[in-house]
Amino acid sequence: MPTHTFVLNGQPVSVDAPDDMPLLWVLRDKLGVTGPKYGCGVGVCRACTSHLDGEEFQPCTVAVKDCAGRQVTTIEGLADGDTLHPVQEAWLACDVAQCGFCQPGQIMTAAALLRRTPSPTDADIDQIQNICRCGTYPRIREAIKQAAATSARQPTPPAS
Repeated sequence: MPTHTFVLNGQPVSVDAPDDMPLLWVLRDKLGVTGPKYGCGVGVCRACTSHLDGEEFQPCTVAVKDCAGRQVTTIEGLADGDTLHPVQEAWLACDVAQCGFCQPGQIMTAAALLRRTPSPTDADIDQIQNICRCGTYPRIREAIKQAAATSARQPTPPAS
């Protein structure tokens, strides 16, 4: 069985898995990372949304072989130690989660949106295609706007 090496949530990992195994199953079944959820297996529901090299993606549709040497971030790696990401803070403050199943994917999509578009409009937020069966979309919108406002108030790190 081939060995695949990539960086997961800031730590290098190596895992034995078939080349064509979806990364979602490698994460959940082989590495014990359960934040990304299985919903549809074809990238439509987006419950598994994570980041690959800083861009959102659905690990249910990406083979582990395509992640060699790359950076994979799941909801477990979004916070900076004990300091939650602004989107996670806003999710709590706005009481977004109801059942919580889709929330890791929702949060990862929102974090990617704010990285691309620091001050998103309603139209930008409407482009998010994650499915929430509980229908907490108004609270999701509120949390994204709150996280954007919080991020805008944070000091910019000095240039290296």
